[in-house]
Amino acid sequence: MDFNLTEEHKMIRDAARDFANNELLPGVIDRDEGQIFPKEQISKMGALGFLGMMVSPKYGGGGMDTVSYVLAMEEISKIDASAAVIMSVNNSLVCWGLETYGTEAQKEKYLPKLTSGEIIGAFCLSEPEAGSDATSQRTTAIDKGDYYLLNGTKNWITNGNSASVHLVIAQTDVEKGHKGINAFIVEKDTEGFIVGQKENKLGIRGSDTHSIMFNDVKVPKENRIGEDGFGFAFAMKTLSGGRIGIAAQALGIASGAYELSLAYSKERKAFGKEISKHQAIAFKLADMATEIDAARLLCLRAAWLKDNNENYDKEGAMAKVFASETAMKTATEAVQVHGGYGFVKEYHVERLMRDAKITQIYEGTSEIQRIVISRFILK
Repeated sequence: MDFNLTEEHKMIRDAARDFANNELLPGVIDRDEGQIFPKEQISKMGALGFLGMMVSPKYGGGGMDTVSYVLAMEEISKIDASAAVIMSVNNSLVCWGLETYGTEAQKEKYLPKLTSGEIIGAFCLSEPEAGSDATSQRTTAIDKGDYYLLNGTKNWITNGNSASVHLVIAQTDVEKGHKGINAFIVEKDTEGFIVGQKENKLGIRGSDTHSIMFNDVKVPKENRIGEDGFGFAFAMKTLSGGRIGIAAQALGIASGAYELSLAYSKERKAFGKEISKHQAIAFKLADMATEIDAARLLCLRAAWLKDNNENYDKEGAMAKVFASETAMKTATEAVQVHGGYGFVKEYHVERLMRDAKITQIYEGTSEIQRIVISRFILK
């Protein structure tokens, strides 16, 4: 693995950084406070190519590699983790899942709109009783000949109300267990598709998270993804790549908190000198920098493996568990470095601390990542 970024990688990173500072930073506190979906900013992200980075140009995407995606995700997440998770779901779960496993007709119908930001997508796996245990699907899709009849409830759906296209995992044959699960493309305006109340969350408050209910929703046969019974494998394979995106989000949150702390420590004085010159603060900054660098290398290794068509399941899990725990630790320490100012919104670090927590939970909890890792090292 070459540790040097290419000129193209640097350009993508810098473009994402400029966009984050110029377009996302203004109003980020107000969007968090008011739980305001960044509709205008997401539209601009689509126009700049951030919503379909890895999709083939044939379908309107950027044709970029996963390393580019990680670099862009880190920069966006430094400023606005809500915009970053919208970007992550659209790239890692929806676009990647459709391009990798969808039919040509499905790809031609949905990918150009998803990559341009004309529409965005959502991934519907979690249920009230099926979060980490994804095999326990209660949502059913009964084969009715020309269509499937979809009934059930999905929880914690990012982009739940804003998305036009939802990839839904449902049980078709209970007796077959996880081999009786399928994945479907469901459009929001389909009769019987019901969006539940918006969740009032601790963090990533600018993204809209909803429950989705399906009441006798008719899903055309051509909207099934893959062969019959492929749904569980589709979900696991898609989430494995999605973890790289969330690891990069966590990395960005940690990096943002560290950069704010470093700058503040050089300005704030206590006992006659900048607080960065006090060993207690200097050591905190040293730990932050070290752990962030380690998290970044883990993210880039997982991305490199994915780009080179090698198995990245273990490395993706390692990146996610380490980066998410680094984000939580770094953001908490950033509040401490800022002292009383860290507890108020205008200094940003309290928001980053709240945003960090979810990276330890969604797209596979830290406990699930350790299960994945342990299976690899103990086999």
